[in-house]
Amino acid sequence: MKNLTLENITKVCNGIYHGPQEKLQEEVTAITTDSRKVEKGGLFVPVVGERVDAHRFIPQVMEAGALATLSERTLEGADHPYIQVGSSLQAVKDIAEFYLEQLDIPVVGITGSVGKTSTKEVIASVLKEKYRTLKTQGNFNNELGLPLTVFRLREEDEIAVLEMGISDFGEMTRLAKIAKPDTCVITNIGTCHLENLGDRDGVLKAKTEIFQYVKKNIVLNGDDDKLSTVKEYNGMQPVFFGNGENASVTCENVESRGLKGMSCDICLKGKMAENGELQTFHVDIPMPGRHMVSNALAAAAVGRLYGLNAEQIKNGIESLEPVSGRFNMIETGKFMIVDDCYNANPMSMKASLDVLQDGLGRKVAILGDMGELGTDEAALHEGVGVHAGQCRIDACICVGPLAAHIAEKASQTNPDLTVIREKDLESLLKNLNTYVKPGDTILVKASHFMKFENVVKALQEM
Repeated sequence: MKNLTLENITKVCNGIYHGPQEKLQEEVTAITTDSRKVEKGGLFVPVVGERVDAHRFIPQVMEAGALATLSERTLEGADHPYIQVGSSLQAVKDIAEFYLEQLDIPVVGITGSVGKTSTKEVIASVLKEKYRTLKTQGNFNNELGLPLTVFRLREEDEIAVLEMGISDFGEMTRLAKIAKPDTCVITNIGTCHLENLGDRDGVLKAKTEIFQYVKKNIVLNGDDDKLSTVKEYNGMQPVFFGNGENASVTCENVESRGLKGMSCDICLKGKMAENGELQTFHVDIPMPGRHMVSNALAAAAVGRLYGLNAEQIKNGIESLEPVSGRFNMIETGKFMIVDDCYNANPMSMKASLDVLQDGLGRKVAILGDMGELGTDEAALHEGVGVHAGQCRIDACICVGPLAAHIAEKASQTNPDLTVIREKDLESLLKNLNTYVKPGDTILVKASHFMKFENVVKALQEM
């Protein structure tokens, strides 16, 4: 890993080096917090968690061939190199910031209330048409996950697409300080993490902390009433996507192809067009939902900023592959499962219900509690219930104490809708086979703590 010698690592994280002096100029080959994934010549970072103190694994990772380890305490009698630090978590962030500066690789940073992951996937799919692209995997988008993603970069990579997720003020500043994105993309400002951020204005303030470290481009959803108010920052004029009056990447002729995806014509205007004149091209987006059109427009904007032509953008969008837990279609012998169980908030829950309407057979929504919604959590769940009652679906199964508010409003809104309440996941799994029928299209969605991946697994095994 370029310039990540033990000497530089020690300096960067204000540590104290213990070990042979001749090892100080050796570069580590990899960095991990997982003792099971340590590589020969790598650096192990022991994190103290709520249940496990990873310092206990230091002997075994050194036996496995690690070059050195960090440690928050003195390791008496250690016969291997280690760097003593005040905080492993802070050291990880400091090392990642230093390492990214050594690589001089353009970074696209993506944040927003809803659609960060799907937007990241489309943008990465587009950019890989021209560049060797590394993207965030899974949920590695927080103050530990972002550095671990950075550590996957190598000199041969040409661009990085990094997802950045927050739940409180100040977090985005710390993430952006590490990533220092050349381009930032904000998908929308919604009603999530209100427990800490208060309201949508608080969400806007927290998300736009990223502007402090953006180097070149700001790409924003012009259809979002909060983001559309952004005029400029440090001389950077935002590039808007959507159908707002300021948007330079827009769409026409939007059509749903059911659960097979969406179609539209993408229009590039002004500086986004290859020749400065209006340019239009057709795309078939292989994932359903109107929100995917917005994601494709964001990807088109980023693609143009990095020199891709219309054909490359089209190919990148159309070759998009779904991610497990993120509106992933799973066909079994009995059902079409819409696996959207990774996370949920009111905006994404309503969007998923909209897409479910295009399914074949009976349309069944299995919905669970949404977390981190603050004092308005009951009303926000009720809003989802009203929306469910207005959708063309056949059954709504609501799981958990907060989802009971969804059930109540769904029943009131549409008395003909079959609404089922389950107190918890265990009870749902016990009765699940009595609620679904062969030929059903089944949406599975809740916040991650509900562990609805178990619902998807149970349906696949029926």
